[in-house]
Amino acid sequence: MADKETKQYFLFGTTDLDPWNGEGEGFKVYRSENLEEWVEEGYAFRPPQNFWANKNFWAPEVHKYLGKWYLIASFYAEGHHRGVQIFRSENIIGPYTAISDKPVTPAEWDCLDGTLYVENGIPCLIFSHEWTQIHDGAICAVELTEDLTAAKGDPVVLFHATDASWSVPDTGDVVQAEGENYVTDGPFLFHENGVLKMLWSSFAQEGYALGTAYSLSGSLRGPWRQNPEPTCPFGGHGMLFEDFSGRRLLALHAPNTSGMERLRLITWNSATIPQASDAS
Repeated sequence: MADKETKQYFLFGTTDLDPWNGEGEGFKVYRSENLEEWVEEGYAFRPPQNFWANKNFWAPEVHKYLGKWYLIASFYAEGHHRGVQIFRSENIIGPYTAISDKPVTPAEWDCLDGTLYVENGIPCLIFSHEWTQIHDGAICAVELTEDLTAAKGDPVVLFHATDASWSVPDTGDVVQAEGENYVTDGPFLFHENGVLKMLWSSFAQEGYALGTAYSLSGSLRGPWRQNPEPTCPFGGHGMLFEDFSGRRLLALHAPNTSGMERLRLITWNSATIPQASDAS
């Protein structure tokens, strides 16, 4: 997050030492003036007593909406489905507190990686309905109430992983469901040359990869079409932001190896496929 008021960059991410199996501790935040040197600012979020989730504290992202800062992240606990919950703070670095007592994604769905997109003044959550339930993972959208505390209506499916010709079944160690399982991770929406586009992640022949889809109607409802090749074949879960010189940068994590994931920053050029050597 590039904060124009302070001319500082703030980095949020999955920061628990063991985010797969360990107890969820929270999300740390880091600050930088130059995108090269980072200072830890402590925890942006720590679970309060009696918080419903206790593990898999994943993929936080922060948005400014109606003058407040909002943190959106994924959580899990035994006896619950993984869900996306929203938190608010007066300050970009937190502390962030829950604005509802439960996720805004459906209670009976396995969901993760929520992002905020506002269309015609209506806030929407775009998220992944996981392959763990449906095998062919889906990117979905649901309208939110103006205060972001709850879903407003039912989710709609924007597309499935297999709509992209480059997506292949996940054969890694984390696969738990029988059959062919196609992953959808990390949606992020942006506009480019008047076109509504979406970054999202799945597995390609080369491994975990970032793809781009675009809406034929220019609206969230689509229909969505997929670029035929991965946009970035060596990492995933990407977001875009502008630095203070106006340069658009792609932020993603690579490699996709537990404990080894690191931030990568690449100057965005949708006409070329980034290579690992391009990343700083």
